[in-house]
Amino acid sequence: MPPHCDALDGPVVRAARRALDAGLVDLVLPYVPEAAEEEVRAAFALALPVRELSDQAGEVADRLFFETVVRLHRAGEGAPYAGLRPAGLDVGPAIPLAEAAIMTGSAAEVQGFFTGVLEHQLTERLEEVRRLAAAQDRSVADARRHVTAMLGYQVYCHHLLQAMQASAHGQPAGEGAG
Repeated sequence: MPPHCDALDGPVVRAARRALDAGLVDLVLPYVPEAAEEEVRAAFALALPVRELSDQAGEVADRLFFETVVRLHRAGEGAPYAGLRPAGLDVGPAIPLAEAAIMTGSAAEVQGFFTGVLEHQLTERLEEVRRLAAAQDRSVADARRHVTAMLGYQVYCHHLLQAMQASAHGQPAGEGAG
C-alpha cells in the first residue's frame, strides 16, 4: 500500500476536500467502495452545514469527514485504519514519479528510475553471490553463506516477477494492467 492514502495531503483527502469545497459528494465517492457510499453521503450531509458555522467548526467537520472517507477507503483495501497522518510525509521517490507520469502521460521518468534501481539491485546481489561462491569450499559456514545468497537471489528475482505481474490497487487478484 502506498504510504499516502491516509495522509492529509494524500489523494483520498484531496478528493474529500474538493468534494466539500464544491458541495459535490460524487467527487470523493470513487475513492470508497460502493457499499460505503451511503455512509459517505451521510457524513457529507452532516459536514456541509457545520462548515458554515465558523472556521473552527468547519475544521472539525472537515476532519471528521476526512477520517470517515479515509477509514472507508482503507476498509475497501482490506487495510486497517490508524487515523489520519500529517501532510508532508516522505513517500519516497516512486509515488511522486508515478503521480508525474499520470499528469504528463509519460512513463519515461518512472521507467528510468525503476530500470536504474533494478539494474543496481540485480548486479549488487549477483556480485555478492559470486563473491561468496569463490569462498564456498573453505568451510561449511562459507558454503552456507553462498547457498543463502544464491537462493536469496533466485527468490528475489521470483518476487520481482510476482510484483510486476501483481494486480493494481483495488483490482481483484489476477487483473493486472494487461
